[in-house]
Amino acid sequence: MMIILRICAAMAALALLVAIAAGFVFRPDQALRVATGFVAHNVCSKTFVSQLDPQTVFAETTEREGIRRLRHLMWFDLDRAAKTVDVAVLGRFRSHAIFREGFGCVLQHGSATPYLPKIDLEAARTPKAPPLLPEIAGADVVEPTDPALKAALDHAFEEPASPPFRRTKAVVVVRDGRVIAEGYAAGVGVDTELLGFSMTKSVINALIGIMTQQDLLSPSVPAPVPEWRGASDPRGRIEVEHLMRMTTGLDLDETNSGFDPSSQMMYLPDDMAGFAVKAELIAPVGKRWHYSSGTTQILARLVRDGTGGPERSLAFAWRELFNPLGMRHVTLELDGTGTIQGTTYMLASARDWARFGLLYLNDGMVGGKRILHEDWVDFCAAATLDTDYGAGFWTNRSEHEHAKGRARAGIPRDAFFASGDLGQRIFIIPSQRMVVVRLGDSVDPTGDIRGAARLIKEVIAAVN
Repeated sequence: MMIILRICAAMAALALLVAIAAGFVFRPDQALRVATGFVAHNVCSKTFVSQLDPQTVFAETTEREGIRRLRHLMWFDLDRAAKTVDVAVLGRFRSHAIFREGFGCVLQHGSATPYLPKIDLEAARTPKAPPLLPEIAGADVVEPTDPALKAALDHAFEEPASPPFRRTKAVVVVRDGRVIAEGYAAGVGVDTELLGFSMTKSVINALIGIMTQQDLLSPSVPAPVPEWRGASDPRGRIEVEHLMRMTTGLDLDETNSGFDPSSQMMYLPDDMAGFAVKAELIAPVGKRWHYSSGTTQILARLVRDGTGGPERSLAFAWRELFNPLGMRHVTLELDGTGTIQGTTYMLASARDWARFGLLYLNDGMVGGKRILHEDWVDFCAAATLDTDYGAGFWTNRSEHEHAKGRARAGIPRDAFFASGDLGQRIFIIPSQRMVVVRLGDSVDPTGDIRGAARLIKEVIAAVN
């Protein structure tokens, strides 16, 4: 998800305060709380989970369009002892993020304490058997030995002379199941958990896929949402696949304005999915695509309910997905009700993101065991309507101009990828038996897709 919060220039501080006092219908106070919530949550996660410098994180987080216009009016306070972050604009519209060991960060709204699952997380994260996926690298950073491969990684970390800066944090290249090259920015290492933003949506896709393989759910059934069960409720026609492909027709379009329902869902309520399921239809089910974090959060609630609640859903994720893949450096953050925050907030090391990509490169098989249904990967990589979005992944297997443009730039036509804000990506390239992970903080509106395409083109040339 591209959560670049474009709060327009007209919302300068004094104009905003006047608008709030006048009670304008667009509620700029809510848009400002989305902005402070976004900054508070990200500073919290990247400081306490990723162990990055908070001043640097704040500076980079407030550089993006929209928030950049507020940065000189915005302050943050980080309490290392209490492990909290507060962010406000002109002393108002405060957002408060708190860190809980093992569960990352969550926004606290008012005096209510966010739900903390009653689970022995360390026990859940301890595998009962060796990982099914063979080890992809040793303890040390895999330095590329081939000059062309080294040049490809060097180019991935290059910075332009002027903004927008790329700020690549990590690159991992896996071929034939082994890391052949990787690189990290200063302060980042092989075990550093980095925020995936909307790559988290692809993880929710995998959990839905595992539930489908285990006959706990199916994409072709009406979404089991109690709020939609009324006989006359047209939302009862929404299937799980419609949620996966973002073709529900619900009023959850994401515009990244701070006024749109998807952005407000992520930063204003405790119960994110409870907010999303209240949306009404504004288009026929299955006939219109629009990017929407709200639909993915509803899927996250289906994972929670279908596996037996907050505690069991976390245990399910570790038992059925992370442990079999050997993913050890992972944090799943939650909303205030204990539901996985499935739109944005999973953190993992670059190698663990690569391990996740290998599940899809290997057609849902791990160590001879089928984790995902046999047609799941092709189903997810197939384009939705006339877009270049599949189901939980973006895809080059499309006639959309964006897909064709990526192919011309060097990303093969059979590739598909998980994608998150600021250029977080896992490229899965079956024709090359390759997974390429790029993580960073690129405020370029495309998330530095040109740089990613150059990386892939040069890596393919080097290995071939």
